[in-house]
Amino acid sequence: MKTYFSSNFKLGILGGGQLGRMLLRETNKFDIQTYVIDPSNDAPCKKYANYFEQGDLLDFDTVYNFGKKVDVLTFEIESVNIKALQKLEHEGITVYPSSKTLSIIQNKATQKLFYTDNDIPTAAFSRFAYTSEINDAITNGGIQLPFVWKATQFGYDGNGVKVIRKVEDLVGLPNTECITEEMIPFKKELAVIVTRNPSGETRNYPVVEMEFHPEANQVEYVICPARISDEVAQKAIDIALKVSEKINHVGLLAVEIFQTQEDEILVNEVAPRPHNSGHQTIEASYTSQFEQHIRAILDLPLGNPDSKTGGIMVNLVGAEGHSGDVVYENMNIILAMDGVTPHIYGKKQTRPFRKMGHVTIVNDDIAIARAIAQKVKETIKVISQ
Repeated sequence: MKTYFSSNFKLGILGGGQLGRMLLRETNKFDIQTYVIDPSNDAPCKKYANYFEQGDLLDFDTVYNFGKKVDVLTFEIESVNIKALQKLEHEGITVYPSSKTLSIIQNKATQKLFYTDNDIPTAAFSRFAYTSEINDAITNGGIQLPFVWKATQFGYDGNGVKVIRKVEDLVGLPNTECITEEMIPFKKELAVIVTRNPSGETRNYPVVEMEFHPEANQVEYVICPARISDEVAQKAIDIALKVSEKINHVGLLAVEIFQTQEDEILVNEVAPRPHNSGHQTIEASYTSQFEQHIRAILDLPLGNPDSKTGGIMVNLVGAEGHSGDVVYENMNIILAMDGVTPHIYGKKQTRPFRKMGHVTIVNDDIAIARAIAQKVKETIKVISQ
Protein backbone atom coordinates (compact mmCIF):
# COMPACT_ATOMS: atom_id res chain seq x y z
CA MET A 1 0.00 0.00 0.00
CA LYS A 2 1.25 3.46 -0.87
CA THR A 3 2.23 5.78 1.96
CA TYR A 4 0.61 9.20 1.58
CA PHE A 5 0.82 10.50 5.13
CA SER A 6 3.91 12.32 6.45
CA SER A 7 5.85 11.06 3.43
CA ASN A 8 7.52 12.24 0.21
CA PHE A 9 4.31 11.63 -1.76
CA LYS A 10 3.22 14.73 -3.69
CA LEU A 11 -0.38 15.57 -4.59
CA GLY A 12 -0.75 18.18 -7.33
CA ILE A 13 -3.80 20.42 -7.72
CA LEU A 14 -4.52 22.41 -10.88
CA GLY A 15 -6.24 25.55 -9.68
CA GLY A 16 -5.73 27.44 -6.45
CA GLY A 17 -9.15 28.95 -5.79
CA GLN A 18 -11.54 28.42 -2.89
CA LEU A 19 -12.21 24.77 -3.80
CA GLY A 20 -8.50 24.06 -3.70
CA ARG A 21 -8.21 25.94 -0.42
CA MET A 22 -10.88 23.72 1.13
CA LEU A 23 -9.15 20.61 -0.27
CA LEU A 24 -5.93 21.75 1.43
CA ARG A 25 -7.73 21.84 4.75
CA GLU A 26 -8.10 18.06 4.38
CA THR A 27 -4.59 17.37 3.07
CA ASN A 28 -3.20 19.36 6.01
CA LYS A 29 -5.28 17.23 8.35
CA PHE A 30 -3.70 14.09 6.90
CA ASP A 31 -0.22 15.69 6.45
CA ILE A 32 -0.23 15.04 2.70
CA GLN A 33 2.32 17.12 0.76
CA THR A 34 0.63 19.40 -1.80
CA TYR A 35 1.73 21.23 -4.95
CA VAL A 36 -0.65 23.87 -6.37
CA ILE A 37 -0.59 25.94 -9.57
CA ASP A 38 -2.88 28.88 -10.35
CA PRO A 39 -2.84 31.84 -12.77
CA SER A 40 -3.05 34.32 -9.87
CA ASN A 41 -0.19 35.01 -7.51
CA ASP A 42 -2.82 35.97 -4.91
CA ALA A 43 -4.71 32.66 -5.18
CA PRO A 44 -6.54 31.57 -1.99
CA CYS A 45 -4.43 28.37 -1.90
CA LYS A 46 -1.04 30.06 -1.98
CA LYS A 47 -0.22 30.23 1.71
CA TYR A 48 -1.62 26.78 2.53
CA ALA A 49 0.18 24.61 -0.06
CA ASN A 50 3.61 23.11 0.51
CA TYR A 51 4.62 24.39 -2.93
CA PHE A 52 2.86 27.06 -5.01
CA GLU A 53 3.48 28.03 -8.62
CA GLN A 54 1.90 30.76 -10.73
CA GLY A 55 1.03 29.63 -14.25
CA ASP A 56 -1.51 29.37 -17.08
CA LEU A 57 -3.66 26.25 -16.69
CA LEU A 58 -4.50 26.23 -20.41
CA ASP A 59 -0.85 26.27 -21.51
CA PHE A 60 0.44 22.80 -22.49
CA ASP A 61 4.03 23.22 -21.30
CA THR A 62 3.03 24.84 -18.01
CA VAL A 63 0.61 22.05 -17.06
CA TYR A 64 2.89 19.29 -18.33
CA ASN A 65 5.98 20.54 -16.47
CA PHE A 66 3.97 21.06 -13.27
CA GLY A 67 2.47 17.57 -13.53
CA LYS A 68 5.93 15.97 -13.76
CA LYS A 69 6.67 17.26 -10.25
CA VAL A 70 3.89 15.22 -8.56
CA ASP A 71 2.71 11.64 -8.07
CA VAL A 72 -1.06 12.17 -8.39
CA LEU A 73 -2.66 15.14 -10.15
CA THR A 74 -6.19 16.44 -9.65
CA PHE A 75 -7.98 19.71 -10.45
CA GLU A 76 -10.47 22.10 -8.90
CA ILE A 77 -11.43 23.75 -12.21
CA GLU A 78 -12.27 22.20 -15.58
CA SER A 79 -10.50 24.84 -17.71
CA VAL A 80 -7.16 23.06 -17.96
CA ASN A 81 -5.06 21.77 -20.86
CA ILE A 82 -6.34 18.24 -21.62
CA LYS A 83 -3.51 17.35 -24.05
CA ALA A 84 -0.99 17.93 -21.25
CA LEU A 85 -3.00 15.62 -18.97
CA GLN A 86 -3.06 12.96 -21.69
CA LYS A 87 0.73 13.10 -22.09
CA LEU A 88 1.24 12.93 -18.31
CA GLU A 89 -1.03 9.88 -18.09
CA HIS A 90 0.90 8.24 -20.95
CA GLU A 91 4.14 8.82 -19.01
CA GLY A 92 2.80 7.24 -15.83
CA ILE A 93 1.48 10.19 -13.81
CA THR A 94 -1.86 9.36 -12.20
CA VAL A 95 -4.53 11.94 -13.10
CA TYR A 96 -7.93 11.80 -11.38
CA PRO A 97 -10.48 12.50 -12.71
CA SER A 98 -8.90 11.26 -15.93
CA SER A 99 -8.37 13.27 -19.11
CA LYS A 100 -11.01 11.03 -20.74
CA THR A 101 -13.61 12.04 -18.13
CA LEU A 102 -12.65 15.69 -18.42
CA SER A 103 -12.81 15.65 -22.23
CA ILE A 104 -16.47 14.58 -22.05
CA ILE A 105 -17.37 17.23 -19.49
CA GLN A 106 -15.22 20.21 -20.51
CA ASN A 107 -17.27 20.90 -23.64
CA LYS A 108 -21.01 21.28 -22.95
CA ALA A 109 -21.99 20.05 -26.42
CA THR A 110 -19.91 16.89 -25.97
CA GLN A 111 -21.41 16.47 -22.51
CA LYS A 112 -24.98 16.71 -23.86
CA LEU A 113 -24.23 14.23 -26.65
CA PHE A 114 -22.86 11.85 -24.01
CA TYR A 115 -26.21 11.97 -22.20
CA THR A 116 -28.24 11.23 -25.31
CA ASP A 117 -25.85 8.42 -26.36
CA ASN A 118 -26.24 6.79 -22.92
CA ASP A 119 -30.02 7.23 -22.52
CA ILE A 120 -29.60 9.74 -19.71
CA PRO A 121 -32.60 12.12 -19.66
CA THR A 122 -31.69 15.73 -20.43
CA ALA A 123 -33.31 18.82 -21.98
CA ALA A 124 -33.53 18.88 -25.79
CA PHE A 125 -30.68 20.88 -27.35
CA SER A 126 -29.13 22.11 -30.59
CA ARG A 127 -25.45 22.65 -31.29
CA PHE A 128 -23.99 25.61 -33.19
CA ALA A 129 -20.46 26.33 -34.36
CA TYR A 130 -21.14 30.05 -33.88
CA THR A 131 -23.76 32.08 -32.01
CA SER A 132 -24.44 33.99 -35.25
CA GLU A 133 -26.02 30.84 -36.73
CA ILE A 134 -28.87 30.85 -34.20
CA ASN A 135 -30.83 33.63 -35.93
CA ASP A 136 -31.26 31.48 -39.05
CA ALA A 137 -32.39 28.52 -36.96
CA ILE A 138 -35.08 30.70 -35.31
CA THR A 139 -36.20 32.11 -38.68
CA ASN A 140 -36.41 28.64 -40.25
CA GLY A 141 -38.23 27.13 -37.28
CA GLY A 142 -35.34 24.91 -36.22
CA ILE A 143 -35.54 26.21 -32.65
CA GLN A 144 -38.22 28.11 -30.80
CA LEU A 145 -38.10 30.92 -28.28
CA PRO A 146 -37.57 31.01 -25.36
CA PHE A 147 -34.43 28.90 -24.89
CA VAL A 148 -31.21 28.87 -22.89
CA TRP A 149 -27.96 29.81 -24.66
CA LYS A 150 -24.74 28.27 -23.31
CA ALA A 151 -21.18 28.69 -24.51
CA THR A 152 -19.72 25.20 -24.84
CA GLN A 153 -16.54 26.09 -22.95
CA PHE A 154 -15.18 28.33 -20.19
CA GLY A 155 -18.52 29.09 -18.51
CA TYR A 156 -18.68 29.37 -14.71
CA ASP A 157 -20.88 30.90 -12.00
CA GLY A 158 -23.54 32.01 -14.46
CA ASN A 159 -21.05 33.31 -17.03
CA GLY A 160 -21.51 31.79 -20.47
CA VAL A 161 -25.23 31.20 -19.85
CA LYS A 162 -28.17 33.39 -20.87
CA VAL A 163 -31.92 32.95 -21.16
CA ILE A 164 -33.03 34.09 -24.64
CA ARG A 165 -36.67 35.24 -24.65
CA LYS A 166 -36.48 37.36 -27.83
CA VAL A 167 -34.08 37.58 -30.77
CA GLU A 168 -32.62 40.85 -29.44
CA ASP A 169 -31.30 38.97 -26.39
CA LEU A 170 -28.67 37.39 -28.65
CA VAL A 171 -27.04 40.76 -29.28
CA GLY A 172 -23.68 41.10 -27.59
CA LEU A 173 -23.16 37.40 -26.90
CA PRO A 174 -19.75 35.94 -27.82
CA ASN A 175 -19.73 34.56 -31.38
CA THR A 176 -18.44 31.17 -30.29
CA GLU A 177 -19.36 27.49 -30.30
CA CYS A 178 -22.54 27.12 -28.26
CA ILE A 179 -25.65 25.11 -27.59
CA THR A 180 -29.28 26.13 -27.17
CA GLU A 181 -31.40 24.20 -24.70
CA GLU A 182 -35.15 23.90 -24.38
CA MET A 183 -36.45 25.92 -21.43
CA ILE A 184 -37.58 23.49 -18.73
CA PRO A 185 -40.41 24.76 -16.49
CA PHE A 186 -38.91 22.95 -13.51
CA LYS A 187 -40.20 22.73 -9.94
CA LYS A 188 -36.77 22.59 -8.34
CA GLU A 189 -33.09 22.44 -9.20
CA LEU A 190 -31.45 19.54 -7.39
CA ALA A 191 -27.97 18.06 -7.17
CA VAL A 192 -26.43 14.75 -6.15
CA ILE A 193 -22.71 14.30 -5.48
CA VAL A 194 -21.37 10.83 -6.33
CA THR A 195 -17.90 9.63 -5.34
CA ARG A 196 -15.93 6.75 -6.88
CA ASN A 197 -12.45 5.47 -6.15
CA PRO A 198 -10.25 3.44 -8.55
CA SER A 199 -11.25 0.22 -6.79
CA GLY A 200 -14.86 0.84 -7.83
CA GLU A 201 -16.30 1.76 -4.44
CA THR A 202 -19.14 4.26 -4.96
CA ARG A 203 -20.98 6.44 -2.44
CA ASN A 204 -23.49 9.25 -2.91
CA TYR A 205 -24.47 12.21 -0.76
CA PRO A 206 -28.14 12.99 -0.06
CA VAL A 207 -30.02 15.01 -2.68
CA VAL A 208 -29.73 18.77 -2.17
CA GLU A 209 -31.98 21.56 -3.37
CA MET A 210 -30.52 24.71 -4.90
CA GLU A 211 -32.08 28.16 -4.91
CA PHE A 212 -30.61 30.54 -7.49
CA HIS A 213 -30.20 34.31 -7.67
CA PRO A 214 -32.61 35.43 -10.44
CA GLU A 215 -30.15 37.87 -12.06
CA ALA A 216 -26.68 36.43 -11.49
CA ASN A 217 -27.69 32.79 -12.18
CA GLN A 218 -25.64 31.82 -9.12
CA VAL A 219 -26.64 29.49 -6.31
CA GLU A 220 -27.78 31.53 -3.30
CA TYR A 221 -28.83 28.64 -1.03
CA VAL A 222 -28.06 24.92 -0.92
CA ILE A 223 -30.57 23.02 1.21
CA CYS A 224 -29.87 19.51 2.52
CA PRO A 225 -31.95 17.45 2.62
CA ALA A 226 -33.91 18.66 -0.39
CA ARG A 227 -37.57 19.34 0.33
CA ILE A 228 -38.83 16.64 -2.03
CA SER A 229 -40.56 13.26 -1.75
CA ASP A 230 -38.59 10.09 -1.13
CA GLU A 231 -39.68 8.86 -4.57
CA VAL A 232 -38.25 11.92 -6.37
CA ALA A 233 -35.08 11.73 -4.26
CA GLN A 234 -34.53 8.11 -5.26
CA LYS A 235 -35.07 8.95 -8.93
CA ALA A 236 -32.45 11.69 -8.68
CA ILE A 237 -29.97 9.37 -6.95
CA ASP A 238 -30.54 6.58 -9.49
CA ILE A 239 -29.91 8.95 -12.42
CA ALA A 240 -26.79 10.41 -10.76
CA LEU A 241 -25.41 6.90 -10.17
CA LYS A 242 -26.09 6.03 -13.81
CA VAL A 243 -24.17 9.11 -14.98
CA SER A 244 -21.31 8.16 -12.66
CA GLU A 245 -21.22 4.60 -13.96
CA LYS A 246 -21.29 5.63 -17.63
CA ILE A 247 -18.68 8.37 -17.29
CA ASN A 248 -16.45 6.10 -15.19
CA HIS A 249 -14.95 8.96 -13.19
CA VAL A 250 -12.67 8.81 -10.16
CA GLY A 251 -13.18 11.43 -7.46
CA LEU A 252 -16.28 13.57 -7.00
CA LEU A 253 -18.96 14.07 -9.63
CA ALA A 254 -21.62 16.71 -8.90
CA VAL A 255 -24.74 15.97 -10.98
CA GLU A 256 -27.07 18.97 -11.37
CA ILE A 257 -30.68 17.98 -12.02
CA PHE A 258 -34.04 19.52 -12.93
CA GLN A 259 -37.18 18.19 -11.24
CA THR A 260 -39.94 18.83 -13.79
CA GLN A 261 -43.56 19.74 -13.01
CA GLU A 262 -44.40 16.06 -13.64
CA ASP A 263 -41.65 14.94 -11.21
CA GLU A 264 -39.42 13.61 -13.95
CA ILE A 265 -35.66 13.97 -13.57
CA LEU A 266 -33.49 15.65 -16.22
CA VAL A 267 -29.71 16.04 -15.97
CA ASN A 268 -28.62 19.64 -16.50
CA GLU A 269 -24.83 19.31 -16.32
CA VAL A 270 -22.07 17.79 -14.21
CA ALA A 271 -18.83 18.91 -12.58
CA PRO A 272 -15.95 16.45 -11.92
CA ARG A 273 -14.66 18.07 -8.72
CA PRO A 274 -15.81 19.45 -5.37
CA HIS A 275 -18.84 21.62 -6.01
CA ASN A 276 -20.83 24.51 -4.59
CA SER A 277 -23.71 22.10 -3.92
CA GLY A 278 -21.57 20.24 -1.37
CA HIS A 279 -20.12 23.02 0.80
CA GLN A 280 -22.58 22.32 3.63
CA THR A 281 -21.01 18.85 4.02
CA ILE A 282 -18.10 20.40 5.96
CA GLU A 283 -20.34 20.97 8.99
CA ALA A 284 -23.41 18.83 8.26
CA SER A 285 -21.98 15.49 7.04
CA TYR A 286 -19.89 12.74 8.60
CA THR A 287 -17.40 13.12 5.73
CA SER A 288 -17.05 16.42 3.87
CA GLN A 289 -16.99 16.42 0.07
CA PHE A 290 -13.40 17.66 0.20
CA GLU A 291 -12.17 14.81 2.40
CA GLN A 292 -14.15 12.39 0.23
CA HIS A 293 -12.45 13.64 -2.94
CA ILE A 294 -9.00 13.14 -1.37
CA ARG A 295 -9.98 9.65 -0.20
CA ALA A 296 -11.27 8.78 -3.68
CA ILE A 297 -8.32 9.94 -5.79
CA LEU A 298 -5.86 8.20 -3.44
CA ASP A 299 -7.93 4.97 -3.58
CA LEU A 300 -8.58 5.03 0.15
CA PRO A 301 -11.83 3.68 1.66
CA LEU A 302 -14.61 6.21 1.16
CA GLY A 303 -16.12 7.93 4.19
CA ASN A 304 -19.74 8.02 5.32
CA PRO A 305 -21.58 10.61 3.17
CA ASP A 306 -24.70 10.73 5.36
CA SER A 307 -25.81 13.95 7.03
CA LYS A 308 -25.41 14.36 10.78
CA THR A 309 -28.00 17.14 10.77
CA GLY A 310 -29.84 19.44 8.40
CA GLY A 311 -27.58 21.89 6.62
CA ILE A 312 -27.97 25.00 4.50
CA MET A 313 -25.22 26.84 2.65
CA VAL A 314 -25.48 30.53 1.86
CA ASN A 315 -23.10 31.92 -0.76
CA LEU A 316 -21.33 35.16 0.17
CA VAL A 317 -20.88 37.20 -3.00
CA GLY A 318 -19.74 40.73 -3.62
CA ALA A 319 -22.51 43.31 -3.27
CA GLU A 320 -23.62 45.21 -6.33
CA GLY A 321 -21.97 48.62 -6.64
CA HIS A 322 -18.88 47.56 -4.71
CA SER A 323 -15.42 46.86 -6.15
CA GLY A 324 -12.08 47.01 -4.37
CA ASP A 325 -10.61 45.98 -1.00
CA VAL A 326 -13.18 43.76 0.71
CA VAL A 327 -14.98 44.41 4.00
CA TYR A 328 -17.29 41.86 5.66
CA GLU A 329 -19.97 43.91 7.40
CA ASN A 330 -22.01 42.55 10.35
CA MET A 331 -19.89 39.42 10.83
CA ASN A 332 -20.32 39.65 14.62
CA ILE A 333 -24.10 39.59 14.24
CA ILE A 334 -24.19 36.35 12.22
CA LEU A 335 -21.62 34.72 14.53
CA ALA A 336 -24.08 35.22 17.39
CA MET A 337 -26.72 33.13 15.57
CA ASP A 338 -27.06 29.44 16.52
CA GLY A 339 -25.48 26.91 14.17
CA VAL A 340 -23.78 29.47 11.93
CA THR A 341 -20.25 28.92 10.57
CA PRO A 342 -18.72 31.38 8.05
CA HIS A 343 -16.00 30.42 5.58
CA ILE A 344 -14.02 33.30 4.08
CA TYR A 345 -12.03 32.41 0.95
CA GLY A 346 -9.16 34.86 1.33
CA LYS A 347 -9.84 36.97 -1.76
CA LYS A 348 -8.69 40.50 -1.02
CA GLN A 349 -10.65 42.19 -3.83
CA THR A 350 -14.44 42.12 -4.12
CA ARG A 351 -16.62 42.91 -7.13
CA PRO A 352 -20.34 42.41 -7.83
CA PHE A 353 -21.38 38.74 -7.54
CA ARG A 354 -17.81 37.47 -7.04
CA LYS A 355 -17.81 34.44 -4.72
CA MET A 356 -16.03 35.60 -1.57
CA GLY A 357 -17.10 32.95 0.93
CA HIS A 358 -20.02 30.94 2.22
CA VAL A 359 -21.89 30.41 5.47
CA THR A 360 -23.22 27.08 6.72
CA ILE A 361 -26.26 26.88 8.98
CA VAL A 362 -26.94 23.56 10.75
CA ASN A 363 -30.13 22.55 12.55
CA ASP A 364 -32.07 19.30 12.90
CA ASP A 365 -35.14 21.21 11.65
CA ILE A 366 -34.46 22.30 8.06
CA ALA A 367 -37.25 24.91 8.22
CA ILE A 368 -35.50 26.61 11.16
CA ALA A 369 -32.16 26.39 9.34
CA ARG A 370 -33.72 27.99 6.26
CA ALA A 371 -35.13 30.87 8.35
CA ILE A 372 -31.72 31.49 9.94
CA ALA A 373 -30.12 31.33 6.48
CA GLN A 374 -32.46 34.07 5.31
CA LYS A 375 -31.41 36.24 8.26
CA VAL A 376 -27.75 35.60 7.47
CA LYS A 377 -28.28 36.56 3.83
CA GLU A 378 -30.02 39.78 4.81
CA THR A 379 -27.48 40.68 7.52
CA ILE A 380 -23.96 40.10 6.24
CA LYS A 381 -22.72 42.44 3.52
CA VAL A 382 -19.67 41.89 1.31
CA ILE A 383 -18.69 45.46 0.41
CA SER A 384 -15.59 47.47 -0.45
CA GLN A 385 -13.71 49.97 1.70
